[in-house]
Amino acid sequence: MNDVKLAELRRTPNALAPHYSQFQVAKRLLLSGHSHQAWPDFALEGQIEAFQDAARDVDEKWGRAFAKADEVRAGLRTFLDDPQAELALGASTHELVLRFLSALDLRRRPRIVTTLGEFHTLRRQLTRLGEAGLDVVALPVDPVDTLAERLAGAADERTAAVFVSSVLFETSRIVPGLGELAERCLLRGVELVVDAYHAIGPAAFSIPGQGLSSAWVLGGGYKYLQLGEGNCFMRVPAHAEGMRPVVTGWFAEFDALSDEHEPGKVAYGTGASRFAGATYDPTSHYRAARVFWFFAQHGLTPAFLRRVYQHHVGLLVARFDALNAPEALITRDRTTPLEGLGGFLSLRTARAGELQRALAARGVRTDSRADYLRLGPAPYLSDDQIVSAVDILGEVLRETPWT
Repeated sequence: MNDVKLAELRRTPNALAPHYSQFQVAKRLLLSGHSHQAWPDFALEGQIEAFQDAARDVDEKWGRAFAKADEVRAGLRTFLDDPQAELALGASTHELVLRFLSALDLRRRPRIVTTLGEFHTLRRQLTRLGEAGLDVVALPVDPVDTLAERLAGAADERTAAVFVSSVLFETSRIVPGLGELAERCLLRGVELVVDAYHAIGPAAFSIPGQGLSSAWVLGGGYKYLQLGEGNCFMRVPAHAEGMRPVVTGWFAEFDALSDEHEPGKVAYGTGASRFAGATYDPTSHYRAARVFWFFAQHGLTPAFLRRVYQHHVGLLVARFDALNAPEALITRDRTTPLEGLGGFLSLRTARAGELQRALAARGVRTDSRADYLRLGPAPYLSDDQIVSAVDILGEVLRETPWT
């Protein structure tokens, strides 16, 4: 075991940085960790292994590929704190959402309740379904402290599902009260879907700890888990047994291929397999399995990573406040304590896009969403890199005529 300590990650160079030499993280100011993190060098071994297995075994490679998928599930279960979680895997959360939606009885329950703060995957798809005649209700996220309660109040007997994020993708706010929302949804026969993409990794997300055993949980490894593309999941609750998604791939009957099928009736496997898709590129799972191995070797557990992100976000907050930037131009949420934030700092400004481009021109990678400039650290960054990035933001704010 080669555990790293928080002090080793604060120094320059960061103790983890040498393991990310392909991405050159020690030489770059990558404050885009909330969007896309660097991959450890070991990830390349997984991609090479996938090619080698295909070259050696040709179509017989799938046994090894499915074993890699199981390794990915095991890694994800650790970050969900749910050792027995039934997990359907997909290349994107969108394809998993489609399979879920297609399993709902939308004729009997034609209402979907969600928020105005969901990521574009849900925003776009649910809005389009609303255009097509579904009753889609989207609540404002503010005040966040009452969001779960307001969602529960909006979920009536006509509601099929409630969609909500655990950490809001624009603001980094952790949404409280999801366990109580899950209880009320279960009592009313409403499915609760929690988007945990921005929670797993930086927020020590726990399905049992948050009372979400009856919930569906969506997420992926493109961001904080450093798994790259193609590694999304949907946690399927036990009560989903018997659901029959209309959007379904032939892998969903893998467990039943040898059984006799009733003519004209589609068969499904058990557990999460009923939400499986079809033939896919397994390279992403080979890569992800190596990354999870790397995390385990270096003690990058959910609890430890939460400490890392809290330290980094706290440092961002302190350095930004020291800039004394004009609040008319750029500000942050000063009502939410540090423990109420996920893995990035969100700064509100009408010039978010311009600031992002100005920072990029000076070597600082960030991103923006509407009126939010987002600064996302990662475990391989040193304190000095974070300080340098915010100092450059200060230079941009001082030197650019914004009026």
